[in-house]
Amino acid sequence: MAKRVYFLAHGGTVQGVGFRYFTRKRATHHQVTGWVRNTPNNKVEGEAQGDEAAITAFLKDVDKGPSGSHVVKLDKEERDLVVDESGFHVRH
Repeated sequence: MAKRVYFLAHGGTVQGVGFRYFTRKRATHHQVTGWVRNTPNNKVEGEAQGDEAAITAFLKDVDKGPSGSHVVKLDKEERDLVVDESGFHVRH
């Protein structure tokens, strides 16, 4: 069953460490679609869509983050599915 989740990574360090590109790489690995971007208040947010097992594995990777990052908290909230979405994109 497909699901879509909004996520927000709070941390000591989630910007300036390649977090968005790490997230895109893990999304591609897990065959998850969606997007990710930095926020003005030093957090990283995005939406991910895929089957439930893929989303669970993807969010576990995002919660850990790339080396050099430190995620203190990962908020998650379910969202409505987006029809015909393709790929996972880094937004600026």
